[in-house]
Amino acid sequence: MRFVISREALIKPLQLVAGVVERRQTLPVLSNILLVAEGDQLSMTGTDLEVELVGRVTLDEPAQPGSITVPARKLMDICKSLPDNAIIEMKLEESKVVIKAGRSRFSLTTLPATEFPNVEDCDQSYELSLPQEKLRHLIDQTGFSMAQQDVRYYLNGLMIEVSDGMLRTVATDGHRLATSVTVAQTANETAEQIIIPRKGILELARLLQGHENPVKLVVGSSHVRAHVDDFIFTSKLVDGKFPDYQRVIPRGGDKTVLGNRQELRQVFSRIAILSNEKYRGVRLTLTSGFLKVMANNPEQEEAEETIAIDYQGDSLEIGFNVNYLIDVLSIINSDIVRFTLSDSNSSALVEGYDEEGSVFVVMPMRM
Repeated sequence: MRFVISREALIKPLQLVAGVVERRQTLPVLSNILLVAEGDQLSMTGTDLEVELVGRVTLDEPAQPGSITVPARKLMDICKSLPDNAIIEMKLEESKVVIKAGRSRFSLTTLPATEFPNVEDCDQSYELSLPQEKLRHLIDQTGFSMAQQDVRYYLNGLMIEVSDGMLRTVATDGHRLATSVTVAQTANETAEQIIIPRKGILELARLLQGHENPVKLVVGSSHVRAHVDDFIFTSKLVDGKFPDYQRVIPRGGDKTVLGNRQELRQVFSRIAILSNEKYRGVRLTLTSGFLKVMANNPEQEEAEETIAIDYQGDSLEIGFNVNYLIDVLSIINSDIVRFTLSDSNSSALVEGYDEEGSVFVVMPMRM
């Protein structure tokens, strides 16, 4: 195996593929990426057995065909350290890959390509297509609410629901929920749900460039595969039933608060400084035209600030985890944000005033 490629053409796909590889692996070959050279194409594959990413690059000249696996991190560090305009030659010599660029020469240990695990082919159930920017927007609007290492494993990921030409994403960690919806090309009339694990969602988001090029999702019984430009991304699906998100979204709240999103975020960020480091609770007191935000901590320190808002209802006192409020206000794009509340024990519904499609729910805290 031998091929020649410019550093510029190699570095970006290599970084994306190497990003899938975990540093600590039980199987040594999982620390490697698979290189396959054939014709004028080089394909690179990284996997952790849950997520697989294949990137394809066009070579400057036809390669001597072959395949081998090399340490992902070391190969990436070598390529990053080379000058921007470097031309890289890689050649398999006995059991080592020799990398040459200018006067630099490196030799890396290898493992045979036959040892590299192959993610099983998708048994296709259905497929759908939408612009990359739309899918990226859905992930950005909801992904922050995914749980991390929750014993309810089905919360450690993002639920995607497809029905009637619509694609919806939903994420919750049990204390907050985010959902967003957009139009997608799909023939499904009945609602189909899949859960993509947290790592899969983070890697998929890195791939999506936010332009109008389409991303094609192929969904099987245990895997989902995404075709994004020159990459093929495959992830196992979480085997579990996602909670009924419709029941979580509060209906019929009679108290509506309108406020400047940026101002509110700044107030919450300031008051958060003196909140309890473990529970992050802040107390909100609503009166006609004003919102008072207060926090204290075990060191008997206190913070409070009052901000003018558009609110005409009865006075209300309610507690929230301030981080959850800041997260939502950071993700909404509208200048004006709307909170819909009913009482101090009910969840808040948060939306951008002139944004459609995304809804956020934050559960209250006992203060």
